[in-house]
Amino acid sequence: MTGCRRPISLKARPLAATAAALSVAVVLACAGPSAAQNQPSAATSAGSSTSAAVDPNLQKGTTERAIDKVREAAKTAGDIFSRVPCSTPKSMKFEGSLPRIAKKLVAGEPITIIAFGSSSTQGVGASSAEFSYPNRLADQLRRKYPDADITVLNQGVGGEDAPQMIQRLQKSVIDNNPDLVIWQLGTNTVLRGGDIEETAGIIEEGVRRLKMTGADVVLVDPQYAPATTTATREADANKMVSVIKKAANKVKVGVFPRFEVMQEWHKDRAIPFDAFVISDGLHMNDWGYACFAQLLGDTIIKTVGQVKAGVAVPSNVITIRPM
Repeated sequence: MTGCRRPISLKARPLAATAAALSVAVVLACAGPSAAQNQPSAATSAGSSTSAAVDPNLQKGTTERAIDKVREAAKTAGDIFSRVPCSTPKSMKFEGSLPRIAKKLVAGEPITIIAFGSSSTQGVGASSAEFSYPNRLADQLRRKYPDADITVLNQGVGGEDAPQMIQRLQKSVIDNNPDLVIWQLGTNTVLRGGDIEETAGIIEEGVRRLKMTGADVVLVDPQYAPATTTATREADANKMVSVIKKAANKVKVGVFPRFEVMQEWHKDRAIPFDAFVISDGLHMNDWGYACFAQLLGDTIIKTVGQVKAGVAVPSNVITIRPM
């Protein structure tokens, strides 16, 4: 069988439902005319009990093995945080404003969150689409607000950076009427030795257009990983982090400091890279995406809590310190 690709859901759903849907999708997408031929016949199965032991995995067809992988990935959802603790880094500070999404959640109104970015938004490195950060974020928010109508759209496209993203901002983001846009950018420009300073102007243009719709905006800077911290790239990575932060301050939106968070995981908490980054040295694994999503979710939840408590939330900036 060739050409079979893992289905990726753009609309995040609860974990159990999505795992089941993925199983069905794998069958529909991957089972071909020869799939039945790969299944052991009743006679073969009966005969195997009297013959030499055979590895059960060798008796399964390609489709069955694909479904098993999906089910196995789903099993790990409950205990993924048991590998290393996922807690807010001591140095983390989010400065931004999320008044629209907070007020709508408090009022019980439907909300739409759009995750906009490149491959780490798309979920490259995750064992299944359910383990991408947008899906994990949706799952966390639905657990916290079980009666809320929450839609999370994954608009990540691998290989892109700010110059390509701004070209599809209208179609991928604005036309979907978002209440919150989480815009991840900067990594691919660093990897390719691109124009880092250009990113600032693109951020300013993009945020201006998003704010015209009334949406809240959070920027996400590059990941701290072996691929972005080589001798030839680390200076550029730090420069990109600085450029994104300055641009965010200028247009008064928040930055989720992914680079700083992952740096603290590795340097301060001595977590090895392979505990949260896959073998390509760049993309996060299931735990990395899950922890990243949880920290983002905590930020949203705390902002909603402030609105519920009647705390005056400034329209331009709110500082959130570790929970």
